[in-house]
Amino acid sequence: MQTVSTKPYLIRALHEWCSDHGYTPYLVVRVMSKMQVPMEHVKNNEIVLDISYNATHNLSIGNDYISFSARFSGVSREILVPVGCVVSIFSRENGEGMGFEYEGPNETTETPDDSPNDTPPRPTGKPQLRVVK
Repeated sequence: MQTVSTKPYLIRALHEWCSDHGYTPYLVVRVMSKMQVPMEHVKNNEIVLDISYNATHNLSIGNDYISFSARFSGVSREILVPVGCVVSIFSRENGEGMGFEYEGPNETTETPDDSPNDTPPRPTGKPQLRVVK
């Protein structure tokens, strides 16, 4: 029997928790070169996305992909990220949330100082992730 990942269920639960308490849920996503995100907002092969209902349209947090449309610099963009590339979800207001292991392929965006076998960088400074009980 194939094991089903708990990651999408935890992402949905934390998104609901943030929304219920008036917090803004943010995702940190490890970006691959062919991912459907605005590459001009990617830093250190990661992008931080506001996935609140106010910032997104047609948000779908599925078992394999998270998809929605959102405005970036006034331009509407369709976003599609694999759940395996999500490295954390947290509340912007208090930093509470959860971090995950990167489960995507060993592919990175193509920048001169990156090699394909580098490990993903870890965010530093605020916000701090704390386990939500």
